[in-house]
Amino acid sequence: MPFKIAFISLGCAKNLVNTEQMMALCRTAGHNVVGDPEGADVAVLNTCGFIESAKSEAIDHILELAELKQAGKLSKLLVTGCLSQRYPEEIRAELPEVDGMLGTGSYTDVVAAVEKLMEGERPEYFSNIHRTYEDGERLVTTPPYTAYLKIAEGCSNGCAFCIIPKLRGRYRSRSMEALLSEAKRLADSGVKELIVIAQDITRYGLDLEEKTSLAQLLKKLCGMDFHWIRLHYLYPEAITDELIHVIASEPKVLHYLDIPIQHCNDAILGRMRRRNTKEELEALFAKLRAAMPDVVLRTSLICGLPGEGEAEFEELCAFLRKQKLQRVGVFQFSPEEGTLAADMEGQVDTDTAARRVELVVDLQSRIMDGYNEERLGTVMEVLCEGFDHVEGCYVGRTYADSVDIDGRVLFTAAGLAPAGDFFQVRITGASDGDLIGEIEE
Repeated sequence: MPFKIAFISLGCAKNLVNTEQMMALCRTAGHNVVGDPEGADVAVLNTCGFIESAKSEAIDHILELAELKQAGKLSKLLVTGCLSQRYPEEIRAELPEVDGMLGTGSYTDVVAAVEKLMEGERPEYFSNIHRTYEDGERLVTTPPYTAYLKIAEGCSNGCAFCIIPKLRGRYRSRSMEALLSEAKRLADSGVKELIVIAQDITRYGLDLEEKTSLAQLLKKLCGMDFHWIRLHYLYPEAITDELIHVIASEPKVLHYLDIPIQHCNDAILGRMRRRNTKEELEALFAKLRAAMPDVVLRTSLICGLPGEGEAEFEELCAFLRKQKLQRVGVFQFSPEEGTLAADMEGQVDTDTAARRVELVVDLQSRIMDGYNEERLGTVMEVLCEGFDHVEGCYVGRTYADSVDIDGRVLFTAAGLAPAGDFFQVRITGASDGDLIGEIEE
């Protein structure tokens, strides 16, 4: 008997790919994948458990779905992903509304879990997190012109603040053959923007028996019918000259590089167990800008790591003022249980850490405003994402804007501008981090 199964995906794009794989498995098994948990037989909540805010979001969703169950509008709740992998005992003890769980090594058990739920059992599957199967079909949920390609799972970098290796296992690349097969299916389906993702894409292929590299993969992807290929995340110490050459010379690979550095102070980087010094980061950014003068650099930063004093924080601010990175995400340090940083001496007061985040956000907003002002009068290629009836115009993104995390372009057109098409847009203004323009006829 087919069941109606609703999926909710929280957290990162890598998690979304796992959700899409589970959706495909359920559909292949003959079940109906539906968009709304209200009226469904089973809601599958794929969670993030990376930092405190993600845990809170996941618990809020569990409680909302529990209300649907109580109202008789949902039969069963299956929780999957990082939260269930990290806190199975707490979920059993404190969230009785949850009827079953899958760990991060057990996404492929989703059909068995759903069917056991509907038989009245409370299934729990927690397989080996180091051996997950990543080559299954997906029910792609992004707009038809954009899709993610996850090239590896897990992480072996061992940063002091990060719990991901304990939740997702060691780094393991997918085979080149599997990736190219999946990428071809995406290209054939009409995907124009391929977003290459993993916890660390720069180490792709180094763990395979037949060694390969991200540079080699990109060369093959560029032979397919994509218009844009976007990269998330490149670790600075693993960016090779070969990779820089491929990115700079292949027109399809966007000059938008997401390179999480986390800090610039050498002592803090050492405590984080990062593999760079500030001097090395500055040299890398200079090399990238020399190879690609139009490169847009995105990074992630942590404020308030144990041992960060006012001097270290001011050094970070001076670094940002000098480097003028166009895109920065800044996070308050979260002392995650089970990480080295949680037990370090010199913990920073949470109010102090929050104030530092605010200061970096203010500093960075001025840098971004400066970047946007430099775009005025230029013509930029824009991927249209449709008509925004609230704004009363079309919206889209340039190469400098990744999905859901960066700014937009609000633009007018004399005729129709279909979503998924590319247009040359003259930039005429900027507002609240977004660019404003009109299609160049």
